[in-house]
Amino acid sequence: MENKKRTIILISCVILLIAIIGVAAFFRGRTAPVPEGTIGNTAGNLNNRGLFCEYNGKVYFSNAYDDGTLYSMNPDETEIRKLNNSKVEFINAGGKYLVYYQSDSSTTDTAPKFGSLNGVYRSNLKGKNTACLSPNPSSTLNLIGDYIYYSHYNRDTSLTLHKVRLDKQKEQTLSTTWVNPASCQDGLIYWMGAGIDNHLYVWNTADDSSYMLWDGNVWNPVVNGDYVYYMDLDQNYRLSRYSLSDGSVTVLTTDRVDLFNIYDSVIYYQSNSSSSPALKRMNLDGSNTELVASGIYTDINITSQYVYFTGFGESDGPVYKTSTFGPVNVTTFDAALSAAAENVKK
Repeated sequence: MENKKRTIILISCVILLIAIIGVAAFFRGRTAPVPEGTIGNTAGNLNNRGLFCEYNGKVYFSNAYDDGTLYSMNPDETEIRKLNNSKVEFINAGGKYLVYYQSDSSTTDTAPKFGSLNGVYRSNLKGKNTACLSPNPSSTLNLIGDYIYYSHYNRDTSLTLHKVRLDKQKEQTLSTTWVNPASCQDGLIYWMGAGIDNHLYVWNTADDSSYMLWDGNVWNPVVNGDYVYYMDLDQNYRLSRYSLSDGSVTVLTTDRVDLFNIYDSVIYYQSNSSSSPALKRMNLDGSNTELVASGIYTDINITSQYVYFTGFGESDGPVYKTSTFGPVNVTTFDAALSAAAENVKK
């Protein structure tokens, strides 16, 4: 009789333990909704690998001086902290979460280095409680509402458009055509028909339908208010803009452009020239063009206070910066270098 009681108690304890584990797993998998209308990063940053992302008074960034691992700081570069050991790009932020692409098999805060840990990851704003949302290789990702839209790379099918919810549910393949999800406004993704016709298309995230908006010849479209800015293939890759309200086109530069980024009222772009390549800044209407730095630069990422960029082929640094809106004064991102050195000592 006594043995029977012990058996019943033991079975009851096991059932209770299983129930507790199940409930814990259920709540661990749940995520808080992000604010309505959330866009995880600016289109210009995402088109430049999304190495910086400003959100709610913090800048989250990939520290080139520490193998591209995840850091945070204030916009004025104070209070720099290393968040985890993941090498990241395409950083997004919304609600209580960061979403990013982990670009190598670096150690995370939750898993040791066993094989490849590449993929789309979610963490809290402190870089903790990480979860892999998709192990697929990705070239661009954007947090739009509760979903991450991302370009998945496959050797056989090339780039396709996928989406997955923040809680890792409802992963779907949306298109077998390359749709760059970087540029989104009011729930509409503006993308180029690369490999098809290079026309301007719109992807409606409300029902995941798509349609052609304009039969221009565009590259890297970025929507900003009433305009879509793009590199004009009919104008030797000069930067142009298309009006959403009246369909007019304005060519903004005389320079051939390699890449660009828009923030608020300014555009930074890399001028392509065999004799005098340079990073330049101008107003949204193409006026007041200024030289930022002579040479070839890439990974132009913009925050409310600084523009960050690196020399072509120098992704490990140095990282350069200048004031986003103030007088041009190019220096190096020394605060990140110092923070990386401090973490090496620990």
